[in-house]
Amino acid sequence: MAQNNKSHPEEFVLLGFANYPWLELPLFGVLLITYPTAMMGNIAIILVSTLDPKLHSPMYFFLTNLSFLDMCYTTTTVPHMLVNLGSSKKTISYLGCAVQLYFFHLMGGTECLLLALMSFDRYIAICRPLHYTIIMNQRTCFLLVSIMWLSAMTIAVSQVTPTLLLPLCGNNKLDHLLCEIPVLINISCGEKHVNELVLSVVCTFLIAIPLCLILASYACIGKAVLKIKSSKGRKKAFGTCSSHLIVVLLFYGPAISMYLQPSSSITRDQPKFMALFYGVVTPTLNPFIYTLRNKDVKGSLGNLMRNILGSK
Repeated sequence: MAQNNKSHPEEFVLLGFANYPWLELPLFGVLLITYPTAMMGNIAIILVSTLDPKLHSPMYFFLTNLSFLDMCYTTTTVPHMLVNLGSSKKTISYLGCAVQLYFFHLMGGTECLLLALMSFDRYIAICRPLHYTIIMNQRTCFLLVSIMWLSAMTIAVSQVTPTLLLPLCGNNKLDHLLCEIPVLINISCGEKHVNELVLSVVCTFLIAIPLCLILASYACIGKAVLKIKSSKGRKKAFGTCSSHLIVVLLFYGPAISMYLQPSSSITRDQPKFMALFYGVVTPTLNPFIYTLRNKDVKGSLGNLMRNILGSK
């Protein structure tokens, strides 16, 4: 028991931007604005997709899941960041760190798989339009989403649990804003080659393979769209896909730079900025990307607001 207590501290000290203390106040202000904005934007997407019968389609079913994921993603990290940025004691308990690890990697893994699933949906809709309603029926969509969640949960547990079992030998300082697997592996004092190998394999499965599937889907979509004779039809097809492509770039870009780059090429503060980007910026922008570029969502959102204001 004594060895266990020594190996695993009661709390971790999150160093954050200790070298740049002047960043804390501006960052606190940005998070204070972006977190409620992200929550309201994603709640609005979920409401209009659920309440408007015109949006009861696979595309908006997956979009609702994405909005729910983004809400959970930001809630897992941002409130604790705000608490730490607003106080002199920047810590997180060992249990809190473990919970944050499980949820953060569950949501991140699920989003990787969901973005690939959404690209498959767009591929079927554009390249196999006559078979779309047969292939992407309600039962299939629920089955795909269930498999996605269960797969991400299994991967998160198999990845996070061995990391938490690594001996830390009293090390409790994390040079980060939150708990992430690479940071805990770096401060561990035991044999960690297996953990690093597992992390590389899991990241390849969750990032590289889904990204290749997305690119393959959009290569087929681009080929099919170019065959459409009507310029209006081409514009509509590109419009439905462009929003998803932007979200894919915003999410996968920082994830690749964080998890698939050689550790030797990653600078000290890069993981912190990347975590802010894919944990805060992307979930905040996603609702606006889909809303501003989608006439159906804008129309439904306008109707919802008019109904609310009219009832008041």
